[in-house]
Amino acid sequence: MKYNTKMKHTSNVIIGREEEERILTKFLESYNASFLTLYGRRRIGKTFLVTSFFSKKNCSFFYTTGIKNASYKKQISQYTKIIGDVFYNGAELKPKNDWIETFELLTDSFKSVPKNEKIVLFMDEFPWLATKRSGLLEALDYYWNRYWVNDRRIKLIICGSSSSWIVTKIINNKGGLHNRITHKIQLDAFNLKETKEYLHKFGTKLNNRQVLQLYMITGGVPFYLSNVVKGKSATQAIENLAFKKNCLFLEEFDNLFSSLFDHPEIYIKAIRGIADYRYGVGQEELLHKLGKPMLGMGGLKILNDLEQSGFIMSFKPHLHKKRGIYYKVIDEYVSFYFNWIEPIKETLLSKSLQMGYWEKQHSSPKWHSWAGYAFESICYKHLAQISNTLELSATAIPNSWRYVPKKGSKENGAQIDLLFDRADDTITICEIKYSNTPFVIDKQYANNLLNKIETFKRVTRTNKQIFLALIVANGLQKNSYSEKLVGSIVVLDDLFS
Repeated sequence: MKYNTKMKHTSNVIIGREEEERILTKFLESYNASFLTLYGRRRIGKTFLVTSFFSKKNCSFFYTTGIKNASYKKQISQYTKIIGDVFYNGAELKPKNDWIETFELLTDSFKSVPKNEKIVLFMDEFPWLATKRSGLLEALDYYWNRYWVNDRRIKLIICGSSSSWIVTKIINNKGGLHNRITHKIQLDAFNLKETKEYLHKFGTKLNNRQVLQLYMITGGVPFYLSNVVKGKSATQAIENLAFKKNCLFLEEFDNLFSSLFDHPEIYIKAIRGIADYRYGVGQEELLHKLGKPMLGMGGLKILNDLEQSGFIMSFKPHLHKKRGIYYKVIDEYVSFYFNWIEPIKETLLSKSLQMGYWEKQHSSPKWHSWAGYAFESICYKHLAQISNTLELSATAIPNSWRYVPKKGSKENGAQIDLLFDRADDTITICEIKYSNTPFVIDKQYANNLLNKIETFKRVTRTNKQIFLALIVANGLQKNSYSEKLVGSIVVLDDLFS
């Protein structure tokens, strides 16, 4: 197998990613030329997945990556060097004048590959390669349709962290690449189970409660998890990641947005505006709040870019009187940064905080509020596990619901964290609660639950049967109220299933 010698990994063991590996296997084994797009949040493990998978396969593997803010001449020069490394035994080749000539050189190099050997072309961070007026997209269009698609050996992978760019320019291309994609992978962060497996694989053997704490700030992003030092508790690991001088999470926020967007300050302003609303904010309200730069199609594009990149989600609240799209932040690191790092960033730039800082925060009201929100966000990402535990069918539709009465009204408002609207004339309402000890339903909370259910019935005018389920991080203490009100319980271990 010919392999780009620049690739180095301490381990090529792939954790999780079973479905992605199945797609890559079909892609490689396809009888015809294949074209795969791979995209997902930065630090998610896209490059690792591809390079690790193909390191075990018998094929010629050509791997190149774009260089942020480099000229197209610089990009072509580096690209040409790798052609020499992979196909001409390291020979030094003269860079061509443009991408058309460069792809001509690449295509000619395929002659050195045996007729029965697959050729995998992996172009990583493709949006960085396709600089303005570089002509790369046009060259790719021409060479794929004119030459590569007719060579059954060719397996092309276009990859990028700027998901919106990949979707707009490649997947939804209106030109010659239209409908040319044969396979697609949108790579997500690890879930809780995969996060635990990843940590255990590299010697960090933590129980589910400890893994949950790490997930609250990393969101299951592999690169962040790779910086967790084994032998440390979750609290100690978070201190090292976030509250030391020159720590990883201090500069990561700015680096993350500047690597994805040409005008990161506009995107940061938008996501900051959304983060101000715990339960989500309506599109119209948000755009007006952010002001002129966000109004119109430009604002909608920014919101779409943020959603495609995995930082926010759009949703339509269940049976909401005020129609329209709502947004909320779902990236754990971003939420953690806004709440805990940004307020003390100047201090962290100059010095580390006193050891034990994060542990002390656990007794503060701010921490309890943030932890509750973080746990809710994690539950939304584990709906399949929750649905399975509640033994719901695939037709059960998950959603949230909120009612805010008009100003001056004596009506009670209500917020439902999660509900499943079922096809069996039933709705399961889920309360999500994070606590360090088994959660206790007292008289006051029991009354709040009853009022919430009654408000939901009255406002939505539903005649469906209502069941109540509790999703609790550290169990539920049984008493007369829990026995009377709660039909089902989902515990932390269920989210790891």
